[in-house]
Amino acid sequence: MRTPLGWLQLRHERGRFIVALAGIAFADLLMFMQLGFQAALYDSNTRLDRSFNADVVLISPKALNLQNLSTFPRRRLFQALDVPGVVDAQGLYIRTVTWRNPQTLRSATVQVLGFNPDAAVLRLPEVMAQADALKLPDTVLFDRGARGQYAEVIDQIDRGERVTTEIERRTITVAGLFRLGASFGADGTLMASDQTFLRMFPRVSAGSVSVGLLTLAPDQDTAAVVEALKRHLPDDVKVLSDADFIQFEENYWRVASPVGFIFGLGTAMAFVVGVVIVYQVLSTDVNTHLREYATFKAMGFRNRYLLLVVMEQALILAALGFIPGAVMPVGLYALAANATRLPIAMTVERAITVFVLTLVMCLASGAIATRRLQAADPAELF
Repeated sequence: MRTPLGWLQLRHERGRFIVALAGIAFADLLMFMQLGFQAALYDSNTRLDRSFNADVVLISPKALNLQNLSTFPRRRLFQALDVPGVVDAQGLYIRTVTWRNPQTLRSATVQVLGFNPDAAVLRLPEVMAQADALKLPDTVLFDRGARGQYAEVIDQIDRGERVTTEIERRTITVAGLFRLGASFGADGTLMASDQTFLRMFPRVSAGSVSVGLLTLAPDQDTAAVVEALKRHLPDDVKVLSDADFIQFEENYWRVASPVGFIFGLGTAMAFVVGVVIVYQVLSTDVNTHLREYATFKAMGFRNRYLLLVVMEQALILAALGFIPGAVMPVGLYALAANATRLPIAMTVERAITVFVLTLVMCLASGAIATRRLQAADPAELF
């Protein structure tokens, strides 16, 4: 059997071995956290998009994302009904606003969604079950997954008590709860009827909506109807399938927003840090045992065998360093999710991605560290 020379060398210098594992675990931890926050960025900012009960979505061509929506004429919804296959068209009013936290009385950013309570515009059973409550003037539903200090308010509402607060100098009543969650753009969401929404924001025109939700007949080809709508409707409205609308939102945070770039850059920097740490360990090990390697060469061992020894060390470091690097983020994810109310959790796909990056990181470091070994000449060393 082949002697595990790489493993024996790592064990011989236990202090250096432990430092190397700690460095790799730290690099993995950084990559896990950056990728976790990046995924939370995309997931949290598309949760409301995924809750829309629609096959086709209409938005303004000027819209950037759900927090930066322009408006388009409401009559486009009625014009869309003329296209074969479209059976229903509903408009949504969306606005991000500062409200007064009923518990702390401090200002917080929330997103207000106004819609017709008689229409099933959302895939949120809790909201649809309380639609009758929204028909009362100045009444809203509050997101129990909102970020901030709302525990006492939520307990009051769960007990059947009504809570009042202010939006735009108007007193509103929080009559019920639902769960959606915070995002990078807003601390939470409020659901209101279209009439309550228009009373809260008197400058918003009832004839201009933020989003149009179209429902198609069950046997319709969504792509074909989308093309028909694009030909039928004027250029002041953008037509997207439900899936394309979600992708539109995600692309904003991935490409146009600097936040997505920052998380990607953070992952790349963590990878570079890992390469440097592993290279330093392997390079030091090669230099320390250069005479022994030269002896192997003098005995007839080829460079290939010696390179495999270094690569064996790199693979061992990658495998053992990944274990603590994958365990620590689980607790940090839970801590971050509780503090930020963002959907941060370990996934199998992310674990595989980081493990592959760790292998590449260690093998690349090993390849760089073997350059001195390949050039070593036994005659020069003795």
